[in-house]
Formats: sequence, structure tokens, C-alpha cells
Amino acid sequence: MPDRIAVPLYMLTPNQEADFFALLAQKEHRKTKDGKPYLKIAVQDQKRELKFPVWSGTAIYQEIKNIEPGTYCKVRGIYRVSLQYGPQLEILKIRPAEDADAADGFDPLLLRPHSPLSVDAMWDELQTFIKEHLGKGKLLNTLTKILKENRELFSAGAASRHHHHNYTGGLLEHTLSVTKIAASLVDHYHRLYPDKKQDISRPLTIAGAVLHDIGKVREYEPEPAGSLHHSAAGELLGHAVLGRDILREAAAEFELEAETQTHLEHIIIAHQRFPDWGAAKPPMSLEAMIVHHADSCDALLGCFWNTFTTDQTDNALTERKNVIGYPLLKPR
Repeated sequence: MPDRIAVPLYMLTPNQEADFFALLAQKEHRKTKDGKPYLKIAVQDQKRELKFPVWSGTAIYQEIKNIEPGTYCKVRGIYRVSLQYGPQLEILKIRPAEDADAADGFDPLLLRPHSPLSVDAMWDELQTFIKEHLGKGKLLNTLTKILKENRELFSAGAASRHHHHNYTGGLLEHTLSVTKIAASLVDHYHRLYPDKKQDISRPLTIAGAVLHDIGKVREYEPEPAGSLHHSAAGELLGHAVLGRDILREAAAEFELEAETQTHLEHIIIAHQRFPDWGAAKPPMSLEAMIVHHADSCDALLGCFWNTFTTDQTDNALTERKNVIGYPLLKPR
């Protein structure tokens, strides 16, 4: 492939032919209704993902057939957008990227979506936050153990597969945000109704917010391309039940008070509120209600931003077909 100046995939405009680097994020062997084989593939960089078929009988089909998902590639292709199929890519040439391609701008970090925030900084902030607001004792010890034992998966994981914070570091980013929102809501109502401060436990709310999605470290399993799929336990039980189990395992070691443990378990299994969303129970305490709304607010904000990023139109409103289910007004 002769050298050309590489253009980022996310910057390609309709009908533009260019060289670019991309991650082969998905490759599935499929057959048409007539039984002819084809590949359904997905290529991506940090800001754009394209999914499209590659038909058998072409030279490119054979080339891609020999490249494993999770491989960084140098690609020459034409970016196209059709009304019927949306964004597509016509691949002209493709090969695995090489170390020498760094001179042309190859950087693996630019080919995987990741949190815009520093993972290490977020981790330190979360640790400092719980130490400052939970005080010494069994509750802090339980949370510290859970986070320490799951640090790698918790820090690198995504908060969801498609909808919000669906990138490396997204689970930590979402959890830290939900925890700070929930704490702010508690502080607001403590100030507004000082005679009812004892009705809302700040430590329980913060602990519940930190743990509300911890089960996702067991719900998802990473694939070679960096994307996620459900584990068997994740599919059968869901992250709320798995998170409750993680809490139970750690709480037993420190003999966490039974009432505190039950309350925390309720926050975890109720944070999604509706059975269709995965909740075993609706929020039945003030703390559980606050964590639910903090989680919902942050997740919806992530869904909005995800929709703005992936929308291909130049209109003031996004397309109706998105994770929210209706058009959204784009930021100016």
C-alpha cells in the first residue's frame, strides 16, 4: 500500500477516498438467504464505528478473512452514506498495522473509545471521596476491599455495551459521577429540611452509589476487539444480582451490620427501578430513590451525548432512531 497521508476515520466525508487506521472491532461469518457466505465487519476509531458487509468472491473478502478481530489495520477505503443503509465503507486495501506506521500517525490509543478523563485521577478521587465521607469502620472496609479486588476490571470496563459510557474507563467515570450527584442530592435535602437530616443516611447513599453497578465487572466479558459481551451469569442474573453477591462476599469478611448490608443490597437491586430494566424491586427507601435518580440522570446524559456523537445528519435535531427513541435537539 503506497504511502499517503492518513486521515482519521471519524473525519471522512461522504464519497471521500483516503488511507486511515482503524481497529477491526468485529468480524462475523454469515450467509445470505441464498447460502452465499459474507462477512459482517465493524471498523472503528475513537469517534466513529462503521458496520457493513463484505461479500465473498472479492479479493478484499479473502484479505479480511485472514485478519483476526482486535487487529489494528491500515485501510484504504471510500466512505459512503446512503439513505437505505446509512454510513458504509468500501474497502479497497487493508493490512495489519505495523510499528513503522507510527511515522504516519498510527496510535492504538486513538482507535479505541475511552473516557475523556484520566482513569488514575478518577480512581484516586473515588478513593478519597469514600474515605472522607464514610468514616472509619466496617462500611469503609467493605467498600475498600470490593474496589481493590476489582480495580482492573472496574477501571477499564464500560458502563454499558451501547447506550452510555460505553468505552474504556466508562464504568469508573459513570460511578464517580453518580456518587457525586447522589451526595449532592443528600446535601441539598439536608440543608432544605434540617429537622429531617436523620431520615436520609449520607454514608448509605454514598456507599450504594459506589456499588450500584459493581456487578458489571462480572456481567460483561471483554472480547479481543475490546468490545463486550454478556457472561453466562450476566445474561442469566444481571449486574444487580451479581453486585449484591459481591457485596455479600466482602461484607461477610468484615461482619458488616445486618441492617446496613440489607439496606445496601436493596439499593443495588433497586437502582434500575423497573423490572424491564433489570430491577428486582423498586426503590423503597429514600437512599435507594436518590441513587436511582442520580444513576438515571447520569446515564441519560451519556445517552444524549452518545446520540449527538453518532448522528450523521446536519439537522438541528438528531434522527429519531437512537437509544433514546425520539429526536434530540443538538447542542449549539
